Amino acid sequence: MTAVEAPLFPPTLREVLLRPRWLGVLGLALIVAGVFAWLGQWQLDMAVDEDPVPIEVTEEIKPIADVVTPGQYLPEPFVGHRVEVAGSFVADDFLVVSSRHNDGVEGYWVTGQLRIADTEVPTSLAVAVGWTESRAEADAVAAELNAAPPQDVALTGRIISDEGIMPPRASQPITEMARMSPAQLLGFWHDADGLAMYRPYLASESAMGSLDTIIALPPTEESSVNWLNIFYAIEWIVFAGFAFFMWYRLAKDAWEKEVEQFEEDHPDLATA
Repeated sequence: MTAVEAPLFPPTLREVLLRPRWLGVLGLALIVAGVFAWLGQWQLDMAVDEDPVPIEVTEEIKPIADVVTPGQYLPEPFVGHRVEVAGSFVADDFLVVSSRHNDGVEGYWVTGQLRIADTEVPTSLAVAVGWTESRAEADAVAAELNAAPPQDVALTGRIISDEGIMPPRASQPITEMARMSPAQLLGFWHDADGLAMYRPYLASESAMGSLDTIIALPPTEESSVNWLNIFYAIEWIVFAGFAFFMWYRLAKDAWEKEVEQFEEDHPDLATA
């Protein structure tokens, strides 16, 4: 029996990658990557709404309770939906919000706290009751309404999501607001202990005092894009690529160990 001759050179990385063991691991990586790719495609399909709510649906006036409940975020299909609500405004809670546009003209909204009628617990809705181009007029109307807040009113308008809080600059009064945010308005409202509150706000279709009616257009029927789903889809694609990287990295680590062992066992060949 002849002795097996020692190899003259260590294995190459390509030789290691083509071994049955690592081909099997590659097959497993392909399966895992395929699952991740399917999940990424599913997220992409979820990201684009190809069947938006028709405009005629959002134009049908519904009671606000049929569209959203206090404390709930406004579901996407109902953003801009026309609703009806009844209640009384709270004194001293009419405030001005700036950076409001009507037909391309920048101006101001006057907003108030509407205490909803016939609820088990005190419940309020932020309502924009009109627009004006003049800050002085907005302040004057707000003062008039604070002195004599309308009671037992029935309103219709579009229900719109909170725009988010934007604190005023250091040089501005603390009540200065450039976004329509019920959460921010709540900080200035009176008699708010134990209050249930709607997260979205109402853009009223009827103006109060000398204000102009707010022009609130219906939502479009264009396909909407959910960027969070797109982000998740990108994550799944990255995970799929990572499955191949792990296969390659593990195989390369094994190859490097074999090369190191070969050099230790055959120092004369390694330095030849």
